Amino acid sequence: MIVKVRVIPDPSDNEVVSRIGSVLRVKVNVPTVDHTKTNPVLSKYLAEFFEVRPRNINIVRGAKGREKTVEISGRSEEDLKRLMESIP
Repeated sequence: MIVKVRVIPDPSDNEVVSRIGSVLRVKVNVPTVDHTKTNPVLSKYLAEFFEVRPRNINIVRGAKGREKTVEISGRSEEDLKRLMESIP
């Protein structure tokens, strides 16, 4: 499944804030958007959120920006869609 992610830097917490269509807004526990720090934290958090292994999270596009395209594998498409739909 391909998901668009909007990264929001927030030193206090990792959290999926909301979903606007197919775009996830995700707070990441980093003080600023620095791709060398943000991408590993984002990948690990998304792996936990979607209950897949970290190697199943692949940042396809936008590795150096706030807008990222992420490929998630390791679960069925239906399971991933169900999780996406449960996000307010």
